[in-house]
Amino acid sequence: MSISGLIPILATPFTAAGELDVPSLRRLTEWQFAAGADGVAVFGMASEGFALTTAERARILTEVRQVAGSRPVVAGVGSTSTATAVEQALAAAEGGADALMVLPPYLVKPSGAQLVDFYGVVAERAGIDVMVQDAPGATGVSMPESLIVELSKLDGVTSVKIEAPPTAPKVGAVAAKVGGDFAVFGGQNALFCLEEYARGAVGTMPACEFTDLLAPILKEPRQDAFARLLPLIRFGMQPGLAWAVHKEVLVRRGLIESSAVRSPAKPLDPGTLTALDEVLTALPELRAA
Repeated sequence: MSISGLIPILATPFTAAGELDVPSLRRLTEWQFAAGADGVAVFGMASEGFALTTAERARILTEVRQVAGSRPVVAGVGSTSTATAVEQALAAAEGGADALMVLPPYLVKPSGAQLVDFYGVVAERAGIDVMVQDAPGATGVSMPESLIVELSKLDGVTSVKIEAPPTAPKVGAVAAKVGGDFAVFGGQNALFCLEEYARGAVGTMPACEFTDLLAPILKEPRQDAFARLLPLIRFGMQPGLAWAVHKEVLVRRGLIESSAVRSPAKPLDPGTLTALDEVLTALPELRAA
């Protein structure tokens, strides 16, 4: 399945008691497509994938797959070894994912040659499309443009999500060197998505609370319209707090029931909530979905 366009990373709703909230998950997924998403992703960084059990991952993918129907579902893989990444990849493929967004192993920093082997094995074993996730801020693993070009030649490796700042120049450099059937996506909560699109990106994968406002901007790019979103985009990129920010906005929009996050993610303190109130005041259309 060819994947492009706006692919939001779904938050994982929990109840106030910390359990998986399936009704909220289904409602959130349904809204993404009504709001203009071209597909959705699960188990990404914005999903608190690090805090999910194996059973929860399977349940989430089942529910999202049912709601998405024929529309693309991308599943994140974030294990720290080839063997465990293959395990996650196989589970996602068997669960109905159309593609995998795969972080490099990061606990032990791999060499370039090891990354080629890693992505080659995961793609071969999974049997579905693999997206390389270039996210050195989160992983500490750097992927130079030349390495991404080499990875693009592997069977089954069909795209890359570039989150290494400055993203737009790297998107342009990679897009100019890879084959036309290799897709380049932007990340970083769509912070530089307009510049990335102008340099050859075919999609972006931000958090999921402002899909309805971003979708029309991507169809008819306007810097003035995008500028209104920037304070919220920026606010949702705070280390340790990003997950709670995404969920707090989703609660206020009536899309999920609770803003609960799992440790080591942190709930928002009163001062941060006040600051978020100020950001949202300038976006009255976000008050309700």
